[in-house]
Amino acid sequence: MSDVTEGRHVLPIPDQPRTGLITYDANDPETSFPPIEPLRPPAGAPNVLIVLIDDCGFGASSAFGGPIATPTAERLASSGLKYNRFHTTALCSPTRQALLTGRNHHAVGMGGITEIATSAPGYSSVRPNSAAPLAETLRLNGYSTAQFGKCHEVPVWETSPMGPFDAWPSGGGGFEHFYGFIGGETNQYAPAIYNGTVPVEPDRTPEEGYHFTEDMTDHAIDWVRQQKALMPDKPFFVYFAPGATHAPHHVPIEWSAKYKGAFDDGWDALRERTLARQKELGVIPADAELTARPVEIPAWDDMPDDLKPVLARQMEVYAGFLEHTDHHVGRLIDAFANLHVLDDTLVYYIIGDNGASAEGTPNGCFNELVVLNGAGGLETVEFMSARIDDFGTPKAYNHYAVGWAHAMDTPYQWTKQVASHWGGTRNGTVVHWPNGFEAKGEVRSQFGHVIDVAATVLDVAGLPHPTFVDGVQQMPLHGESMAPSFGDAATPEWRETQYFEMFVNRGIYHKGWTAVTRHSVPWLLAEAPALDDDVWELYGPDDWTQAHDLSKEHPDRLHELQRLFLIEAVKYNVLPLDDRRAERFNADLAGRPTLIRGTSQILFGGMGRLSENSIVVTKNKSFAITAEIVVPETGGNGVIVAQGGAFGGMSLYLHEGKPAFCYNLFGLQQTRAYGEAPIPPGEHQVRMEFAYDGGGLGKGGDISLFVDGQPVGSGRVEATVPMVFSGDETTDVGSDSATPVSDDYGTKDSGFSGRVRWVQIDIDEAAEDLDHLITPEERLRIAMARQ
Repeated sequence: MSDVTEGRHVLPIPDQPRTGLITYDANDPETSFPPIEPLRPPAGAPNVLIVLIDDCGFGASSAFGGPIATPTAERLASSGLKYNRFHTTALCSPTRQALLTGRNHHAVGMGGITEIATSAPGYSSVRPNSAAPLAETLRLNGYSTAQFGKCHEVPVWETSPMGPFDAWPSGGGGFEHFYGFIGGETNQYAPAIYNGTVPVEPDRTPEEGYHFTEDMTDHAIDWVRQQKALMPDKPFFVYFAPGATHAPHHVPIEWSAKYKGAFDDGWDALRERTLARQKELGVIPADAELTARPVEIPAWDDMPDDLKPVLARQMEVYAGFLEHTDHHVGRLIDAFANLHVLDDTLVYYIIGDNGASAEGTPNGCFNELVVLNGAGGLETVEFMSARIDDFGTPKAYNHYAVGWAHAMDTPYQWTKQVASHWGGTRNGTVVHWPNGFEAKGEVRSQFGHVIDVAATVLDVAGLPHPTFVDGVQQMPLHGESMAPSFGDAATPEWRETQYFEMFVNRGIYHKGWTAVTRHSVPWLLAEAPALDDDVWELYGPDDWTQAHDLSKEHPDRLHELQRLFLIEAVKYNVLPLDDRRAERFNADLAGRPTLIRGTSQILFGGMGRLSENSIVVTKNKSFAITAEIVVPETGGNGVIVAQGGAFGGMSLYLHEGKPAFCYNLFGLQQTRAYGEAPIPPGEHQVRMEFAYDGGGLGKGGDISLFVDGQPVGSGRVEATVPMVFSGDETTDVGSDSATPVSDDYGTKDSGFSGRVRWVQIDIDEAAEDLDHLITPEERLRIAMARQ
């Protein structure tokens, strides 16, 4: 393949038929064919590594003055560059899709996370085929490509084991290899991992030392070693995206123990200390001001004294989590160095896909699923204090308090989700490439955005942005190359204008000025004022932190920028503005497809790793689960079907041969009902019925157990999970993967000892069955109705 860019504007590069003399006999002296040359990018194209940390603010990493030791980021920065005006979108999926495509997030359908997609083009979660991802462009130009860690860009209706896999990293995402999880978060001790599109289980337990960040790093190192062993002349593109430091904040105790007592004086004092260090490092100007804490965020001194030890522990755990993550990034960097490829690898270390997360409420939480379900009141001070030593361990699913998130975004206002202010969108970024530039330990302050990364990679690789990919004409990149700034701190800014929008928190940057309006707050979901009531603020070019609102002094400038926001909003599919939250979780109201419709669903033995979106919703209603099983001569034991896990879910199983059902309420309470006697060997039908009390969300109900239509046991659940069991746990037939719903069994011994032929889940009227049996005719009718 020629080392020129001609022919690379159309991808795949079209094969050219041979012209010239065709001989009859291969022995003819005039027989001549050019040697086959494998596809390679132009000479000099570097390896590329993009590291994207999750939910980490500008003021967290020690590389940017934060309190958390990140020696790997510091090491790369000392022989590379720090970018202190680099921006994201303020939320996970949008930042990732913008990074991977080089386009603004609404333009590629990702105006929010995938779980709240609507039918509006800017919010559909569907990447248009006119926006081929960077990985695909690089792969079609001769790069090896691999992704490790988090993928939160797959539309929720395509996340089941049946795909389609067009939006998966190794399906249509351009990555030849993927090892990670699909979704917004995962349990670091019991993740839902895919190798490509095939689910796999961790190779050891947390007690045996398992943690996902270490696991994904092991796989990344193995992949790079193999790639360089077998294709030493072929550059690679590795996208390394840990689930850390997104909640749950999970880290081995020895890492959090390093920070014991470090945060006892609270988040307000921490902001002051961080500001001083940031100025010492030169990552903010010496005259930059610390912005005021918003009134919605409580002062440390106003927090209850008996809660403060818990709050301090939350931050210790988070700090250990980030340092632990940086350590494993360092292991990957060391592997590159040992392979002698680090100097010729363009490394982007982006410390956060948005600002720090304020989704943990003002008090933080032991199990964030309690908060996500609107039941935060269950976690009292006494409750969390009693579990203070369990934060960060497999027993917890914890998140820190809003005040810590704000401190992690020092010196800026606000947090993740608040795209109007730099606290939500400004993320410290390190760039390292010894063979590409000579500057070391310097700071770059040009205004940059995550959409600039793709353009930069193509630029340094000597590759054009393709005009056509797979026959589809491509929309232009919205980013610009940052490469001119690599060698020259005085390089003019490549971006004059950039809009921001997330949950109708919106802003516009133009030639140093910013006009912004905060519309909503992450932890106050019910508060959303009318759009026309939003109050706009204006900040000048010399106001590094957005500390002084100039809207009253310069109303004409504000109106100019407000109009410019609307122009950009129209251009990139931001309109219509949509501040709905609960409604957008309802697929019917949002207008997106759903995998499951109707009131009945049939599953079969061996099916597993079915996301919550793959299963008919049983919450806040009556339902029944019926299973046809074969009990072996040695007796029955194990899970028939389970949904969710140790922090919320339900399971139908056999315990000591007897039918059993367990309802797990947020990990706070396990309610069980047991049958009276073991089920004898042979073929049987096991059924549980749940009669919902009604009268609102999350109410209780009565449990009834049946074997072959005969009542065998009963129980009572006083409260239920109203919205979601988990962000990553799944439904499994014949086992219970990841964490177990019930303490009656463990993950390793959850498998059913016999055979589960099928499981049927019925809701509402379909759950009513007078004989408590499902006949073959009834199953056929249900199956046909779902076609």
